[in-house]
Amino acid sequence: MQVNSVEILLVEDNPGDVRLTQEALKGSKIHNTLSVARDGVEAMSFLRREGGFADAPRPDIILLDLNLPRKDGREVLQEIKEDDNLKCIPVVILTTSDDEHDILQSYNLHANCYITKPVDLSRFITIIHNIEDFWLTIVRLPPD
Repeated sequence: MQVNSVEILLVEDNPGDVRLTQEALKGSKIHNTLSVARDGVEAMSFLRREGGFADAPRPDIILLDLNLPRKDGREVLQEIKEDDNLKCIPVVILTTSDDEHDILQSYNLHANCYITKPVDLSRFITIIHNIEDFWLTIVRLPPD
């Protein structure tokens, strides 16, 4: 079955990285809707459709930064993977950290993959396109 549109939740507090991700996904091969949560608390409210997020779409994939204000990405990842309603949503860690402890901890918390953000602009855009190519074109995402 061909997916008509993909819902993406980007959990990212850096406005520059949000803009770059939005730009990189604009020319996507797959129609997508990108929602943004600026910290871990907002991300969990979005995912659980609490408060002002009652009508939030269920994401097909989550792009999660680890270093977030209020609730860090590790806590968010753990909450997602312990929640029966959320745990099957693929979570791609997209962070500046290349620390081996962060990588191991993320996989132990059941991240679906771990990508270190490059500092170079063109490489960052390439990474976003690669995520799109793999996760939105090749991989079959779980149904709602």
